[in-house]
Parts: sequence; structure tokens; C-alpha cells
Amino acid sequence: MRILVIEDDPDLSRQMKAALTGAGYAVDHAGDGEEGHYLGDTEPYDAVVLDLGLPVMDGASVLRNWRQAGKTMPVLILTARDGWSEKVSGFDAGADDYVTKPFRMEELLARLRALIRRAAGHATPVMECGPVKLDTATSRVEVGGQTVKLTAQEFKVLAYLMHHRDKVVSRTQLTEHIYDQDFDRDSNTIEVFIGRLRKKLGVDVIETVRGLGYRLSEPAAGGPSAG
Repeated sequence: MRILVIEDDPDLSRQMKAALTGAGYAVDHAGDGEEGHYLGDTEPYDAVVLDLGLPVMDGASVLRNWRQAGKTMPVLILTARDGWSEKVSGFDAGADDYVTKPFRMEELLARLRALIRRAAGHATPVMECGPVKLDTATSRVEVGGQTVKLTAQEFKVLAYLMHHRDKVVSRTQLTEHIYDQDFDRDSNTIEVFIGRLRKKLGVDVIETVRGLGYRLSEPAAGGPSAG
């Protein structure tokens, strides 16, 4: 999952990026509204953390422009402690949730997890596909009740497929959503991660849809292994 953080406070930006990266997200950052608006307009994000009091272009204007352009990614706004009017203007501009400064990083992470899973149509933190379970709150993966250890990148690929269960996801999509903007991306590595996941999970839940990408779905009873 790929997150855009738009915040002009350098210390808070570093703290959020560290917390989000530590939680397994790919993170891009913008320090003003104009740069943030451009990134959100041109790059695919699973969610955005948006400060409303930004230089160059204020956060409400950034969000309003995105929504008018048809951008639907979940947006979590950051507001001042007594900024009730900010919250109202943020929601009127198209925000999905808010956190009041100062805040605990655990709350920010929990709200983002909820926004991302709701946007993908999931009501609870635990996602299931056949015998495979992925807990977004603990980053724990189980198959048939047994814990499966995954690398950070393997987990990111599985989490994205889980959020988009039963949908075909292209290699380009996966590449765009598991790496941040500055990473030297190579879509060929996705095949490697998929191969490792299949071995570690030991069940046929990841199907190759030739020429299109991959689809995560419940294994057919007695069906052949996906190639």
C-alpha cells in the first residue's frame, strides 16, 4: 500500500514517514500544497494524509480540486486542536476522516488501516481467502491456523492482492503500490515475489491471468495449480 503525506512541518513529516514505513507502507512526501496536489493528481495512492494548513496551496483547496477531478482515494486530514471549522471545511471538501494535532502515531495508523480496507470493501481488520488469513492490524499471516513468515515486500504484495480479492491486478499496479516514488522500480521482481508467496502459502490462491496480471481468489476444490 502506498501513502502520500502532505505536511510542511519537517519533524512531524519525518515521524509520520518513519511510522508508516515501519508499518509496511510505501511513503511519498510533499512539503507544500502545490507539490502535494501534483503528486496526488499524477500518482496512484491508496490513501493520503493531508495537513490543512499548508503553504502555497491550502489543504482544503488541494482536496477540493482532487475531488472535482474525480480522485477518490481516501484522505485523512490533520487539524489543529481547536480547529472545528477546519474539520468542517475538510469534510465539505471531501475528507474521509481526521486526526487532531498533536496525535499518537498508533491512532494515525489505525485510522489509515480502516480507511484503506473500507475503500476496498472490507469491514474488519482480518481478511480471508480460503485458508489464508491476513490481519492488517498485526501484519500477521496464517494458513490453516499456522503462522507464515513473509518478507516485507512479500507481505506488501499479498496485502494488496487481499485488499483487491477476486480482481485482476496487473504487475504495473503492484509495482506502483508497493514502492515509493524514489524507489528504482522493476516490475519483473513482482514475479519473484509471487513465486515466493505461492511456495510459502502452499495453497493455490494466487492465479496468473495471462497477459493481464494476478488474481487472488479461493482455490477451486481439487483444481490444478495456478501457473
